[in-house]
Amino acid sequence: MIVRHIDEIRGTQREVQAPRNQWVSRRMLLKNDNMGFSFHETIIRAGTKTHIHYRNHLEAVYCVAGNGRIEEIKNGTVHEIRDGVMYALNEHDEHFLYGGSEDMRLICVFNPPLTGKEVHDENGVYPLVTDG
Repeated sequence: MIVRHIDEIRGTQREVQAPRNQWVSRRMLLKNDNMGFSFHETIIRAGTKTHIHYRNHLEAVYCVAGNGRIEEIKNGTVHEIRDGVMYALNEHDEHFLYGGSEDMRLICVFNPPLTGKEVHDENGVYPLVTDG
């Protein structure tokens, strides 16, 4: 059984900050936990914009606090995000993620699981890392 508290993640290699501080990802389950997915708490900072395009991963996201919006790049559709909203990037959807008037707290699941070494490249993509 795996039991972790978020305080055990903060300040470790499992806590990853965006280069421009627009988000922080706390990676509670990673590939080496052998669950077949990874599980994260991500805080999107208020008033920020992040370009994301997970070409190698599928992601489901559930908002548990705060607000923001997601913009689909392919068609410009904007979806408001607030507590209780879930979205799934089931087609590797390229998007902009915007922090709203307050920090947004998201619970995220990735398949295939992240190893913890991934960082967004210049196109908003996490590379497919197979070790770790």
